[in-house]
Amino acid sequence: MEVESGRDEYTLQPYEHRRMRRVLAWVRQNLLLLFTLVGVIMGIVLGLVLRLAEPSEDAILLIGFPGDILMRLLKMLILPLIVASLISGLTGLDTKESGKLGLRALVYYSVTTCIAVIIGIILVLSIHPGKAETKASLGQFGKKQDMTTMDAILDLLRNMMPVNLVQACFEQSTTMYVMEEQFENILVNKTMNDTMASLNDTMGLMNDTGDTVTTDPMNTMEMMITDNPVTSAKYETISLGFKKVRKIGYKDGMNVLGIVTFCIAFGLLLSRMGEKGRVMVDFFDILAELTMTLVNLIMWYSPIGIMSLICAKILSMKRPELVFVQLGMYMVTVIVGLIIHFGCLMGIYFAITRKNPFLFFKNMLQAWLMAIATSSSAATLPVTFRCLEENNKIDRRVTRFVVPIGATVNMDGTALYEAVAVIFIAQMNGIPLSVGQVITISLTATLASIGAASIPSAGVVTMLLVLTAAGLPTNDVSIILLVDWFLDRLRTSVNVLGDSYGAGIVYHLSKKELEAQDAALAAQEAAEYADANHHSKMDTSNRNSMEVVDREQHKKMDGDTARETNF
Repeated sequence: MEVESGRDEYTLQPYEHRRMRRVLAWVRQNLLLLFTLVGVIMGIVLGLVLRLAEPSEDAILLIGFPGDILMRLLKMLILPLIVASLISGLTGLDTKESGKLGLRALVYYSVTTCIAVIIGIILVLSIHPGKAETKASLGQFGKKQDMTTMDAILDLLRNMMPVNLVQACFEQSTTMYVMEEQFENILVNKTMNDTMASLNDTMGLMNDTGDTVTTDPMNTMEMMITDNPVTSAKYETISLGFKKVRKIGYKDGMNVLGIVTFCIAFGLLLSRMGEKGRVMVDFFDILAELTMTLVNLIMWYSPIGIMSLICAKILSMKRPELVFVQLGMYMVTVIVGLIIHFGCLMGIYFAITRKNPFLFFKNMLQAWLMAIATSSSAATLPVTFRCLEENNKIDRRVTRFVVPIGATVNMDGTALYEAVAVIFIAQMNGIPLSVGQVITISLTATLASIGAASIPSAGVVTMLLVLTAAGLPTNDVSIILLVDWFLDRLRTSVNVLGDSYGAGIVYHLSKKELEAQDAALAAQEAAEYADANHHSKMDTSNRNSMEVVDREQHKKMDGDTARETNF
């Protein structure tokens, strides 16, 4: 028995060591993810605890400062990352292949967005979270917003074609309505006294300049009065009051849609230039690699920034208990819809790829947490690239092309949120919706989510468009804003996951074609290398032959010289 127990201890000890080594290896591999999770938990705990101390605004500002630094670092990388990744990804594809990738991505985006809107409408009509008591208890403190469907569509098209690429880096075009005072010029008859005073001034001026117009100005004036009466008139400007005027202006925020459009066109043309554009291709490849290196460095600071962002947001909440009680069912409706849609994304991924969607999500966990902390799919782009390429092993040509477009036009969570919010406002005001209005809401929410910029709270802006299209009041959006800061983070995380699963699906569908393209490229490079070696060998052989001929000639010349000397 002692021998058996010793043998068991002997065999058990190496197993424990192996298991410990595996655990330590997993911890080292996922150390950054663990730090990020700790940052999220610490941010929530510190926020709830510090609320009891009722910190001042200055204290909240200082607590949120590390998070503000993180947001600035991430936003700093958005522009070089989008430009370099899109152009670098497109130059690695031929025109036909990039067209297939784009078509598959757009089909996926359209289908998932429609599914999100349908889920949201079914849930909000079934649960019916909107009550008139909610509006009465929270009050109405918003104002009517001026926005039309035509304005939104035209703004979308204008932003796709920016007039200035530099300006597009920090501003985007928008339609604004301003109150301007209206004026009109009217014709007013002048009195005789005004006429004579004018003539007096004129004649006096002429006399002062030394030009003799008349020898007796007074007699001339009397003659004009008696014999030639003058009736003169002048234009006067009068105010007609204030009128609302449409103007095309600019607002702060990167025009991501315009930059993406330009980069797609630039990358497609550059990919067709062949060797002439090789220097430019190498430049953008190096820029993309350098940007991702900066991302890897910033990621080690992200746990501190995430903790700061969450803690400061919890501390800045005003009367959260009242808001959560009154808008609780609305929040539950949105959250349940987002969870169901996330399950649909997993199902679509599994049905097409036959791969484990939970493992894919685990590898995207860091990007998901970053989306919750920053509430911006554009700011999460660097982390999304990193998780897709390093953890899920997605081809960089797919991620660099599909993900930036998805961050701009694929807003599943936003589409679901808009559909729920608009019908919630109608229910809160006691407005029954017809089938036509529900269809209008679904279509407009789908289109509006495509045009939503990938910036925080973009859903609120596009929600105004959906409300206007459905003929619903827009001044109740202010009630939605009370919980938008929280729901914005959740829907952004779903947007990021939708882009990520889309990249995985497009890569699976395009994998064979990408491998065939790689094989053809490798064969071409091998042929060029063999051809270069062949020419090199021929050059070497020719040089050797020439050297032999030269040596024979030198020998002959030396022999002739020796015979002449002997002679």
